[in-house]
Amino acid sequence: MRYLTFGAVAVVMAASTAQAGVIENACLTSNRDAANRNLCGCIQEAANLTLTKGDQKLAASFFRDPHKAQVVRQSANRGHAAFWERYQNFGATAQAFCK
Repeated sequence: MRYLTFGAVAVVMAASTAQAGVIENACLTSNRDAANRNLCGCIQEAANLTLTKGDQKLAASFFRDPHKAQVVRQSANRGHAAFWERYQNFGATAQAFCK
C-alpha cells in the first residue's frame, strides 16, 4: 500500500511539473526583469483558464518574437481574429489575477 501511495504522489508531482506550460516556460526564459517564477506561474494559470493548448503555443511564441503578435493581430485570417479575442481575454485575466 505504501508503494501505491508513493507512486500516486510521484505521478501527481510529475504531472504538476509537466504542466509548467509553454507560457510559463516562455515567460521564465524571456529577458524581462519582472519575469519571476511566481508571476510566470500565475500567468500560466490564467492561460490554462482562457486559452487552448494550441493558443498557448502561439501566445508563447510572442515572447520570442513580439512582432509576431502584431502580425497575428492584423491578420485577415478569421482563425487569427478568433484567437486574438481569446488572447485579449487571457491578458485581462492575467492582469486581474497576477497583480
